Amino acid sequence: MEKSSFDTLDQVSSKQESQELLARLVKEVEEAGELHKLFDAKMLQKKAALGLPLSRPSSLQDVPQEHRKEVEEAYVEAAREVGGKLVEQGELAAAWMYLQVIQEPELLAAALDELPDQIEDYEKMEEILQLALYQGVNPPKGVKIMLNGHGTCSTITALDQSLPQMSQEHRTACSKLMVRSLYNDLTDSVRRQVEQKVPLIEPGASLKTLITGRDWIFDEGNYHVDVSHLNSVVRFARSIEAPAEELELARELAQYGAKLDKPLQYDGEPPFQDFYPAHEHFFNILLDKKRDEGLQYFREQLEAEPDEQDKPLLAYVLVDLLIRSDKLDEAVELSAKYLSNLNEDVSISFDELCEKAGRLDVLKKVRKEQNDLVGYASAILREQA
Repeated sequence: MEKSSFDTLDQVSSKQESQELLARLVKEVEEAGELHKLFDAKMLQKKAALGLPLSRPSSLQDVPQEHRKEVEEAYVEAAREVGGKLVEQGELAAAWMYLQVIQEPELLAAALDELPDQIEDYEKMEEILQLALYQGVNPPKGVKIMLNGHGTCSTITALDQSLPQMSQEHRTACSKLMVRSLYNDLTDSVRRQVEQKVPLIEPGASLKTLITGRDWIFDEGNYHVDVSHLNSVVRFARSIEAPAEELELARELAQYGAKLDKPLQYDGEPPFQDFYPAHEHFFNILLDKKRDEGLQYFREQLEAEPDEQDKPLLAYVLVDLLIRSDKLDEAVELSAKYLSNLNEDVSISFDELCEKAGRLDVLKKVRKEQNDLVGYASAILREQA
């Protein structure tokens, strides 16, 4: 801050007009580009106007209850203004310090979208990845940048850690990106091998077209992409909501995987032990292709499970598919049997499912069996509404 700014404040303060002093303070720090100080100055201005303690201008701890709402509103407004100005200056990490506190990531997410998908400066790239992917400001953008900067393996590792914490919208978007990226890499690799024997292969042929009737490309344990990457991306694709072209691509990835030698097909967790065939059924259901056959496959997996303690996990998958297939009555009945005690933080809420399906009678029955008087009363009130 220049010496003249201090002189200006001294001149104003001699007039004993505190609001003029603080207005001048705000103007001086803003013109000097001292945006962190601008936040403090705005808060100092508000606290002075209310006659509150001034020793910690940005703290809310010393604000009495009668002024708390007003000061909090000023805090949010100042954070929004300073965060916005920092975004405009490209100081994205600094902007997040303010926008994160007020839970307004939209402006920063939009700024991240404007960045290129490939960032040459390593430190800058890591800063952006921390914001976009690990802080969850714009995970799809983070995936694009990470694929370009670190490759598929590192991106899969990062998504394995962060995908469960994302919103459904972000899970779907990130999974779509991973499916398209791996699909393109795999299709290019398969095409190169096929062209060695079939030089006039149709341009732009799909992966399914390339592998159909050509089992020789898998001879002697041959494969065309890292099989662990294939396994992970097919698994990620379960997060994609229909309708989506990427679900068809994921189905083709599963069809390719099912043709690999058995040692290259990793087993999955129930009901996906037979990993690629099970996923082909899963994607068929979402694509409304052989839907009844696919649902029956998962019903049989549930019925065949010998361990009662493991059945809720299998039921969870089937209920999810039934909901996504708009078969709500069966979903409710299955949930009542296996999922009614699940924590409400999971994506399938038994309570909400019963309400959506118009089956509050089932909800009442289950809550009565559980001796849950509050849940029973809640169901009665919604039934009467």
